[in-house]
Amino acid sequence: METQNTHSSWFTEHATDIGTAFSLATSTLLHQEKTAYQNIEIYKTKTFGNLMVLDGFIMLTTRDNFLYHEMMSHPALFSHAHPKHIAIVGGGDCGTLQQVAQHNWVEKITQIEIDEHVTRLSEQYFPELCTSNNDPRVKFVFSDGIDWMRHAAKNSIDIIIVDSTDPIGPAEGLFQKQFYQHCWSALSENGLVIQQSESPLAHWESITKPMHNEMQAAGFNQTKTLFFPQPVYPTGWWSATMAAKNDIHLIRDSDAKQLTFDTKYYNYDIHLSAFAMPNFLKA
Repeated sequence: METQNTHSSWFTEHATDIGTAFSLATSTLLHQEKTAYQNIEIYKTKTFGNLMVLDGFIMLTTRDNFLYHEMMSHPALFSHAHPKHIAIVGGGDCGTLQQVAQHNWVEKITQIEIDEHVTRLSEQYFPELCTSNNDPRVKFVFSDGIDWMRHAAKNSIDIIIVDSTDPIGPAEGLFQKQFYQHCWSALSENGLVIQQSESPLAHWESITKPMHNEMQAAGFNQTKTLFFPQPVYPTGWWSATMAAKNDIHLIRDSDAKQLTFDTKYYNYDIHLSAFAMPNFLKA
């Protein structure tokens, strides 16, 4: 359903599990529809550009999405010696895909997104994130990411980026041992997987720490969590957790120091500091 109703209101996401809420002042409801998978709303906000909401949860805004997309991509790509084939599970807004495509040595990018409507609406309302959608290295697969990974060829992928929604509903399986086992099988010898892992302040014990356990139980040798700000997500502090068949370290040090593309947040010093573990999480 398309709508261009002009209004002055607030969109509020209630994080009832942690007793918080976050609001954005909106001026226009740009689009609303219910797909086979979820309810999608897109608003024009007064200070954060366009806003995409899935099933009542904020997914991204024009103003601050670069924080998430850069940290979901560059730390992993600079931690692999020769990342040629990248698979992105989820990521329908294409912001992570765009960041990955800036790495010229990448030869193939496969994006597996269950809901094609998210991608098509992003092309319309977040076109700045979709500039790499026609890159010849990119292949879109609109399918269930869990099932796709189950059937992926062994040793065929260098880095898997799991750019998923919260671990509820269809996305719940993306946070479990069986999925990580399929990732481990699909990854090449020095392969890495990185996955968004919620707020360390609110979800460390309930989501992030169990992710480490599930990844290690699936066979990954080392796991690390990196941290970054994300204003529109619960608590404003977010994380991504990386798992490696071997070890996690900044292999391509010189490349990270001398970027060949522009970033707004990521740089060499951010990369190093992002993995520093706060004292209260060490216990």
